[in-house]
Amino acid sequence: MFKGFTRFLQSPGEHLKSLLGPQDAPGGSTGLRIIPRQEHPVSRQHFSDAALKVLYRLHNAGFEAYLVGGCIRDSLLGRMPKDFDVATDATPEQVKDLFRNSRIIGRRFRIVHVRFGREVIEVTTFRGKPGDDHGDHIAQQSDEGLLLRDNVWGNIQEDALRRDFTVNALYYSIADFSIHDFADGVRDIEARTLRLIGDPATRYREDPVRMLRAVRFAAKLEFRLDPATEAPIREHAELLLQIPPARLFDEILKLFMAGHGVDTFQLLRHYGLFAMLFPEADEAMAELPWAERLVELALESTDRRIAEERPVTPAFLFAALLWGPVQLRQAALEADDMPPIPALQAASQQVVSHQLQHISIPKRFSLPMRDIWDLQQRLPLRRGRRVYQTREHPRFRAAYDLLLLREAAGELEPDLGDWWTAFQQADEHEQRRLLGKVGADPAGSGVPRKRRRRRRKPRGPSGET
Repeated sequence: MFKGFTRFLQSPGEHLKSLLGPQDAPGGSTGLRIIPRQEHPVSRQHFSDAALKVLYRLHNAGFEAYLVGGCIRDSLLGRMPKDFDVATDATPEQVKDLFRNSRIIGRRFRIVHVRFGREVIEVTTFRGKPGDDHGDHIAQQSDEGLLLRDNVWGNIQEDALRRDFTVNALYYSIADFSIHDFADGVRDIEARTLRLIGDPATRYREDPVRMLRAVRFAAKLEFRLDPATEAPIREHAELLLQIPPARLFDEILKLFMAGHGVDTFQLLRHYGLFAMLFPEADEAMAELPWAERLVELALESTDRRIAEERPVTPAFLFAALLWGPVQLRQAALEADDMPPIPALQAASQQVVSHQLQHISIPKRFSLPMRDIWDLQQRLPLRRGRRVYQTREHPRFRAAYDLLLLREAAGELEPDLGDWWTAFQQADEHEQRRLLGKVGADPAGSGVPRKRRRRRRKPRGPSGET
């Protein structure tokens, strides 16, 4: 798939310098730079068939059609592009008319999703300047500058300057296979620098999620933040409180479920953004010496599983992120003479309710998360058939993994985890021996037995037995 791309993969920096040329050293003037096909390494061979179908159908219908953003940036970095976004001068309605397998989504920012099986190609119409008069197509901003709606159409130049980072303002033309660089994105890729287009403070007020995107791209690409892009982040972190919790949930998945969770977490903490997303977890890290390490270990595990292409679930990650707050609330409830089990259940409910005000966690994740927490009180109970019931619980493996992380983080002594590890690996004889070490059930070995059905005596004519 990367035929003819080997030299660029080995030294992407040198190749990008050759694209810039000696007259285009950093610090040169900005403006449109068109890089013809023979002078860049990006090829249609790198793109999915679905993306090409969308591009060609738009082009053949007389519309402009470009691949834009991350797929071009990643191709120039020698990475395999995964997500393909298309920009066009066709309106959402015109795009929908061309593709029966499409639907218009969004109100704040209308886009078209064209579906090919499990793959979705996102098609956006060129955006114009928010303040311009465009009739029915409007852009709305709050008094604080937050962009509430952005459905003003424009041309490709205006669209490029509306994008967030220079490295994402790169357009690949299906007409002549050239790359259009409107904001010196190629130069910033070569310098491994993440730079916002326009005034950073204004752009963050327009959409505070851009601060999270800055952190995510910096961690993923191993880029440094341009000083002007970096400077306003701490001051504007509280703007994230304006963002709907449902949208922030989607951003959390992108931040922590992409294989760069540890670096992302550290950057979020550094810039004061984590406290806006998980306020109770942030407070717990200040009070509990093991809480921050527990989250780091959970993220390390998630990153490792993603690298190994093994399944991961947000439920486990949220369970680790919020375990510190659950423990603080449970301790406070037990101090008021509430028994441990009800205290854990009440603490779990309180933590989830408070977190939902910041990030919306769907029940398909929050319910398994609470099961993982509940099992933390069942894992120490190693007597009789209760052990086998715990082992057969559908969330046992996730709860066991969290137990190991709690021990590794220093919350617990490394004893219980070793016992459960040995029990899972043991045969029936060894399992009985392990149960005997902690005290067998009164009935004998601790192995669950089937109940014997008692035979009923026949009833007499009067109903007496």
